[in-house]
Amino acid sequence: MENQYNRPSKDQYYLDLAKSVSQRSTCTKVLLGAVIIRDDQVVATGYVGAPRGTKSSQEHGSCLRREMGIPSGHRYEICRSVHAEQNAIINAARSGTSLLGGDMYIYGELQGDGGILDAFPCFICKKMIINCGLKRVICSLKNGGFKIFTVDEWVDEWRENDIIDDKFQYGIDTKNGTPTVNDKPIKISPELQKKIDESK
Repeated sequence: MENQYNRPSKDQYYLDLAKSVSQRSTCTKVLLGAVIIRDDQVVATGYVGAPRGTKSSQEHGSCLRREMGIPSGHRYEICRSVHAEQNAIINAARSGTSLLGGDMYIYGELQGDGGILDAFPCFICKKMIINCGLKRVICSLKNGGFKIFTVDEWVDEWRENDIIDDKFQYGIDTKNGTPTVNDKPIKISPELQKKIDESK
């Protein structure tokens, strides 16, 4: 007998939870949410947003990094927000919850138009994910699907090659000389454009 119920897989279910979490984001560019699952239970969540008690980019009415012409994927120390993955790990620590052997689900979309992102963690988040002992990371893809990474694969890749050789980097891509994020052109400052031109 054919299954007549359209029940999502557990991976899709937890990714849908991460999508709900992302709606709390205070970034003016993207909505990102992370959910950590251990022993089939939600143990922590996080979204991209300003540190507790500080003023967010939404409250400021602008993105500081965009005003400075810094492209996505670079100079995160000048961002007002803490990444969703970092906030999920921090929230687990605040409650004294071990993440060893858990899975992280990350969902992302562009603020405003709802275009889904390839929600791959940045290098800082990847290093934190490795060190906190998570086992798998499941990321939304702009085509509507998701990609499953095992943290051990990241470790092996970085041992054999180097961090900069990572095949699944979050952030800026350059196609035909135009900086893009998820195939969408981004506006950059004249100063940064000059540096890009000089480096060619």
